[in-house]
Order: sequence, then C-alpha cells, then structure tokens
Amino acid sequence: MTGQASWDTVATDDVDALVGRWLTVPEVAELLGVDVVQARQLIKDRQIIAVRRGAGRVISVPAAFIHEGVIVKKLPGLLVLLADAGFDENEAIRWIFAPDDTLPGTPIKALVENRGTEVRRRAQSLAF
Repeated sequence: MTGQASWDTVATDDVDALVGRWLTVPEVAELLGVDVVQARQLIKDRQIIAVRRGAGRVISVPAAFIHEGVIVKKLPGLLVLLADAGFDENEAIRWIFAPDDTLPGTPIKALVENRGTEVRRRAQSLAF
C-alpha cells in the first residue's frame, strides 16, 4: 500500500470516530476548485489519502485535510513520512487524528495551526 492509493482499505469504526466528517471525491474537487479527475490525481499522488467506507465502499477523504479551500500545509510531506514508516492509509489517518498530549491536540490540528515542525519530528521518529 505504501506509495500508492489503496482505496481497498476499509475505514474501521475507531478511525471514523477520530475523523468525524468525511468527504467524497466530488466534494473534495468542489472544495479545492478542481475537477473530479484532478481530485482523484491528488489522491493517487498522495497529496491527500482516502479509504473506502460504508456499505457502498465510497472513496472518502477526511474533511480536515482541506482547510480554507486548500490542502492543509505540510500534509503531503507528512503522508510521505508516514508511508516511509510503513503506515497504510488507515494507520496514517488514525495517527494523524489520534490525540497526542505532547502536542497538545492531534497532529492534524497542529498542522492546521501551523505547528508542523513538531508533527514532522514525531513522524520521523516512527521510522526508527
């Protein structure tokens, strides 16, 4: 799964609880001001990651990955670090949304608040 979009991974209940709101690919496209083909390419290029969810196995992206009409700053680099550490899409999403008292908050919240350096340090340490 590392290095490529793996939409066959089904999000589990604990991931759903952590993430909260999910977006479909057309919703991602609309929020970013691109067409659906470009939104799918962003997923394929791992600028954002997606998993299949629900009975219809709909390709879904955590809504928090998009903030004020753009992909959260430093998210693509973080996704590379997590993939290099061997995380699949579900594991990466779980890590990004899991509370971390040392940040404080969650890695995604820290990224949105422009505190990406601390998040990257934690992600880099996972590879060792």
